[in-house]
Amino acid sequence: MSDRPDTPLLDKVAFPADLRKLRPEQLRQFADELRAETISAVSVTGGHLGAGLGVVELTTAIHYVFDTPVDKLVWDVGHQCYPHKIITGRRDRIRSLRTGGGLSGFTKRSESEYDPFGAAHSSTSISAALGFAVANKMAGKPGRGIAVIGDGAMSAGMAYEAMNNAAQAGNRLIVILNDNDMSIAPPVGGLSAYLARLVSSQPFLSLRELAKRISRRLPEPLHLAAKKTDEFARGMAMGGTLFEELGFYYVGPIDGHNLEHLIPVLENVRDAAEGPCLIHVVTKKGHGYAPAEAAADKYHGVQKFDVVTGTQVKAPPGPPSYQNVFGDTLAKLADTDPRICAITAAMPSGTGVDRFAKAHPDRAFDVGIAEQHAVTFAAGLAAEGMRPFCAIYSTFLQRAYDQVVHDVAIQNLPVRFAIDRAGLVGADGATHAGSFDVTYLASLPNMVVMAPSDEAELVHMTYTAALHDSGPIALRYPRGNGTGIALPDAPQALEIGKGRIVKQGKKVAILSLGTRLEEAMKAADMLEAKGLSTTVADLRFAKPLDVELIRKLLTSHEVAVTVEEASIGGFGAHVLTMASDEGLIDAGLKLRTLRLPDVFQDHDSPQKQYDEAGLNAPQIVETVLKALRINSAVAEAGQRA
Repeated sequence: MSDRPDTPLLDKVAFPADLRKLRPEQLRQFADELRAETISAVSVTGGHLGAGLGVVELTTAIHYVFDTPVDKLVWDVGHQCYPHKIITGRRDRIRSLRTGGGLSGFTKRSESEYDPFGAAHSSTSISAALGFAVANKMAGKPGRGIAVIGDGAMSAGMAYEAMNNAAQAGNRLIVILNDNDMSIAPPVGGLSAYLARLVSSQPFLSLRELAKRISRRLPEPLHLAAKKTDEFARGMAMGGTLFEELGFYYVGPIDGHNLEHLIPVLENVRDAAEGPCLIHVVTKKGHGYAPAEAAADKYHGVQKFDVVTGTQVKAPPGPPSYQNVFGDTLAKLADTDPRICAITAAMPSGTGVDRFAKAHPDRAFDVGIAEQHAVTFAAGLAAEGMRPFCAIYSTFLQRAYDQVVHDVAIQNLPVRFAIDRAGLVGADGATHAGSFDVTYLASLPNMVVMAPSDEAELVHMTYTAALHDSGPIALRYPRGNGTGIALPDAPQALEIGKGRIVKQGKKVAILSLGTRLEEAMKAADMLEAKGLSTTVADLRFAKPLDVELIRKLLTSHEVAVTVEEASIGGFGAHVLTMASDEGLIDAGLKLRTLRLPDVFQDHDSPQKQYDEAGLNAPQIVETVLKALRINSAVAEAGQRA
């Protein structure tokens, strides 16, 4: 056993250059301390834990062997990067994760030179690392591209598109397949570790290259036979035939928690003269922390928790979440409609499709991280008379926009899009915010776009979508819990393109789309207290607009304000266009639009994000007062009088 110094090794390592000063026999202790620090930090902040715990040794080994940040390390998705952040100069801020002004929960270029590429969506790492590798090769500069990608992310076609193009990088590209599900790996042990070290070693690579040159001089039949024999032998031993066919030299599988196995393999690959290389590393999500290892989700995402027991600080029970209301409603509708089916792209619990799947397992489809396929698959189902619901987060549906346009909208197929996480998402920040779906969907011919103001409306809209067979239809709803309103005993079919008045007034009209209705009602009360009679309308539909209702509101009120939790170009823009087309603006209408700001908002608490966006009641009131040229201080004085 090695003597442990009084000062923890982690305290001696602020950057990877410090890590490389350690002796190899000290790395086990360092990794243990890094894991403990990661657990301690996330217990304070909450966030993604299991994935980071699974790559502690891998993170240590990569930074120990490679010359980061000259060598560009790209983490796929980035939710496993907390240990990486701790040893790349950010340990002093690690307990600010996912809080306003603090560290991002993902990699972020503006945070550190050790985050060369931002990520939060999956399957982008190989393409980005390939770009770094080829750019450095072309410029004659040192530096490799290193992509760490999980086995789940390998279900997305983009990963294979990048690998198919990787030969141009030569030995500058290294892909590390982090297999934490044992989904494609045979059991690993001493033999596989020995084989991995052997086939990644320079003598073996030199011998293999010599054999290749010799075989190329043989007659064609013998040359092909030699090539196939080599691939078959290595494929039988290590399962790498697929990657070999894509032009990669395959090494593995190796134990991703055994530093004595990892270090020599990474060193061999670093020094190899072969082309692009793929290292197959097997890890365990949540490794090294008993509560995470015992949990079904391996503590993938956690609230604040007690380090000793692993008990998470749970929020008190509240109204049901929107995703669960959707899942339960769809399952009930499917009880009497055998044509209803549900599709998700690797997010069954996040979209509520898991609840549907329990009731109707033969009609629930998890297609993996493959949003493009999910949409076109749904289009095929719809074309054959089924009633598919494609349940995808707003930010992930962006990845399938061509399929929405080309395969669904142009053909006017009745695919139902259930768009979860619409709007701001708090701690997950800009990468996961559902800011743009109203804009990118409502601009499409044939598309219907709905937004419920509460969970009861979501029930009605899910039913409305199920019955809508004349073209594509989308319903968007936010992350989190509903308002607490009672759910209807039976859903009602809404008339397409028709809104409703929820409060009648005379001077000010607030036209709300979606769950900002609650703030619109608060704003109306505040305006009434200032003597400004206010109407509030829940428009329900961003497309088609309720032109009749909107015209009536715009022509009978002095000021009208649209409110939506979506980007510029959405509901408010469509109302402005309609008002312009009908000449209402020429008549002196005071029309204002409130929407998300034209920036990518950083992570923060939802309340602060809404304040920054100007979508809370006080900002709605201030917009009305400015339109009426009423000074808010004067209005307050008048109210007190």
